Amino acid sequence: MSPRERALRVLTVCRTRGAWADAALAYNLAGLTPADAALCSRLVYGVLQNELLLDFYLSSCCTQKLDHLQPPLADILRLGGYQILFLDRVPDNAAVHTSVDLAKSAGRGAASGLVNAVLRKLCRERETLPAIPDRDEAKYLSIRYSHPKWMVKRLLGLLGREETEALLRAGNSQPPMAAQVNTLRFNTDQAAASLEAGGVGTKVHPWLPDCLLLERTGGLERLEAFQAGAFYVQDPAARLAVLAAGLKPGSRVLDVCAAPGGKSFAAAIAMRDRGEIISCDLHENKLTRIRAGAERLGLTSIRTAAADGSVCREEWRNGYDAVLVDAPCSGLGILRKKPDIRRKRADDLFTLPVIQSAILENAAGYVRPGGVLIYSTCTILPEENEDVTRAFLGAHPDFFQEGFRLPEPIGETDGQVTLWPHRHGTDGFYICRMTRRG
Repeated sequence: MSPRERALRVLTVCRTRGAWADAALAYNLAGLTPADAALCSRLVYGVLQNELLLDFYLSSCCTQKLDHLQPPLADILRLGGYQILFLDRVPDNAAVHTSVDLAKSAGRGAASGLVNAVLRKLCRERETLPAIPDRDEAKYLSIRYSHPKWMVKRLLGLLGREETEALLRAGNSQPPMAAQVNTLRFNTDQAAASLEAGGVGTKVHPWLPDCLLLERTGGLERLEAFQAGAFYVQDPAARLAVLAAGLKPGSRVLDVCAAPGGKSFAAAIAMRDRGEIISCDLHENKLTRIRAGAERLGLTSIRTAAADGSVCREEWRNGYDAVLVDAPCSGLGILRKKPDIRRKRADDLFTLPVIQSAILENAAGYVRPGGVLIYSTCTILPEENEDVTRAFLGAHPDFFQEGFRLPEPIGETDGQVTLWPHRHGTDGFYICRMTRRG
């Protein structure tokens, strides 16, 4: 099966079954050469990242509405349109012919003429495509950057036009993969040398110590550096949430929503692997991956527990120096990594603060007097961030928001900070440190 056929299969399963693109891709890339796997991934993420803009231009070349076409014809047209408009290395003829073949192999041979006509017209009119109407600011930005209009309107209210456009542009960028160095086994220079020996390009992060930005990664699991536990993959923002806790060797830490394990790994390394870390998740398969990661990194202070973050475990009450709550959230801070999140509707977010507050309320009971409670999310909406922590502190006078310092350019905080892709080059992320009065 060709990379384009697999890309179509992934888009179809995402659309019809609600699958996440990264998981569907992982399943469908097996057996492809590295070049074909890279093309398949690029096509999937490219279509998801630019869907509204592709639909706007394709609609100008098609007499039928895209959402009226029989599935999966719309995605076939999007795949062809993405190659024509965004991939310089794919000749127009190849983009058209392979899309026609996709229609036939998908059992839509009768519509292959439509696919051919629409994409050939797109090729001819590429330099004279219609301008996006700009009378409605939110609608213009929504189409131009393929983010839902409700999200754009919310961002305009938070940031204004200039910063909103910068954030949307960042949401359509491809961030480098970040590797946090396991300083218990390697220093940064040693880890970089080992990665480069495996053909991976490395660059020292501009402001976060012991962090490398990677290029030409391929499959990291094959690398000697990976197998030797030289690093683990984690966005700088997530590691900053652990730095905010100020952990020391010998601490007792509870990571309430631990999967995939990065914060637990960062905590163990910060503690020099001396102390105790309990990493929690509801699902055993995720706990298995955390244990495997800890073993690869040589971290012995981590153990796992199956637990629901909103349900009290009496044996944990008042028992931990630091409790980390990386709460379930809308994920609007990681759109550049998971573009399918932008398919969410505004209504999908209404129940999240209730869940987040319940987990935070329960986790607070595990903090010893004088201990620290860290609340974090990978979103940038106040209703999931500041509003949640403000309500919690208002109901819990035994906790107070305590300032912390992070590496420049962030520096000193008043106890909470929101990180932005267009400002900091990290995921969109919120961190709040709350200390229990002792």
